[in-house]
Amino acid sequence: MSETAHATDHAADHPSTKDYVRIAIFLAVLTAIEVALFYLDEAVDMNGWDGPLLVGLSTIKFIAVVGWFMHLRFEDSFLSKFFGAGFVLAMVLYGILLAAFGVFAIFG
Repeated sequence: MSETAHATDHAADHPSTKDYVRIAIFLAVLTAIEVALFYLDEAVDMNGWDGPLLVGLSTIKFIAVVGWFMHLRFEDSFLSKFFGAGFVLAMVLYGILLAAFGVFAIFG
């Protein structure tokens, strides 16, 4: 009996289908903004702001996917810190590689 009550309480904590549809729409809107930025950069000179904007939008999408679809926000805080550290490490490595190949010198 207590297992059933525990399972019901645990299921109540998780998002509903409506929440998943909302986050899917949110991700679709962010993706549409990213595609629009790509075409806007070809039409208008954005003075190098397109790259940082795309990285920022990608970061927001990463956090949304990890937080909602991977259920990370329902897990122990250690896992959130672990994923966060991995993301920061990946961004630092990405920045080092961009600097090594001179991308910042070309666009900056």
